Amino acid sequence: MQPVFSNLAGIAAVLGVVPCLLAPVAARAESAPEPSTDQSTAPETAAQPLAQAGGPMPGLPLEAAQESGAGADPAPATADAAGDTDAGGDGEGDGDGDGEAVWRGTLELYGFTPLKATGTTRVRGFEADVDLDLGDILDALEWATFVRGSVERGRWGLLTDLSYVRLGAQGARTGPGGRLTGEAEVTQKLGIYDLAVRYRIGEPETALAKPGAFTLVPYAGVRLIDATLDVDAEVQGNGPLGLEFERQGTFGRTWAQPLVGVQGQVFLSPRLRAFARADIGGFGISGDRDLSGNAQVGLGYAIGNSTQLNLSWRYVGLEYRNDKRPSSGFNLDQNGIEVGLTFFF
Repeated sequence: MQPVFSNLAGIAAVLGVVPCLLAPVAARAESAPEPSTDQSTAPETAAQPLAQAGGPMPGLPLEAAQESGAGADPAPATADAAGDTDAGGDGEGDGDGDGEAVWRGTLELYGFTPLKATGTTRVRGFEADVDLDLGDILDALEWATFVRGSVERGRWGLLTDLSYVRLGAQGARTGPGGRLTGEAEVTQKLGIYDLAVRYRIGEPETALAKPGAFTLVPYAGVRLIDATLDVDAEVQGNGPLGLEFERQGTFGRTWAQPLVGVQGQVFLSPRLRAFARADIGGFGISGDRDLSGNAQVGLGYAIGNSTQLNLSWRYVGLEYRNDKRPSSGFNLDQNGIEVGLTFFF
């Protein structure tokens, strides 16, 4: 029996030592955080962007999908960029995306055809009336140039309107009995050149716009007028004496006028607009009588994104007389049809 008890005593001693050895390990295990809690929290935190983005991408493991979902979201950046672009302008297209004012311009090539032209030419006290219809004007027309343009930066800009016309006529008449024959040649040149500062109210001038979009442009500047009348008359006798008499005369003047005016337009449809223009110059500053003016109303239709065809009625009036005695001068009234092609850039 002694060996048995010895063996039992040895086993009991071993069992007594084991708890002493395991006690420090158990103490460290109790003080350490539970791994189950950390492992469950980390996936939930990483999975939040995936839940917001609509879940993991198909075909990717959960860890890769979590890394992909945790990247930068492009949607807010795009919205911010678009918001910055919209905030750059003033709502009327006067600036680019950075808020800077942009340059715009127009160029119009047009032709003005008076249906009726009346007036009086006075040279050193002698007057001659003018009454021409369309056929007479076309027969006498030798040259014509018309161009109109504008440029602006923001709302301020410049405009110009340049026109030059040269008319010529000649005729001959034989007196009673055939003794005298008279020939005359008359050339008239008229150039009108406008340059003014303008300010735009409303939308920029474009070929296309929303119905109801309008533009109003007052302007002020200078008008330069260059008028010349050349007369070459010759009288020849057909009798035995063969008398011959020739006389040439020229009346010409170039002068400047102050100019004020306004032009406007409103869109009736995305391509169709109605427009009008009126100005006045002179005010009697350069002579005894010194006055000029324009009045115009018409329609424009866009035939492209940056081109417009215009058709309008126009009146042009011009009166001048110097303060000399005997006086010289002229007055002219024209009204007719204007056709133009405008380019926007």
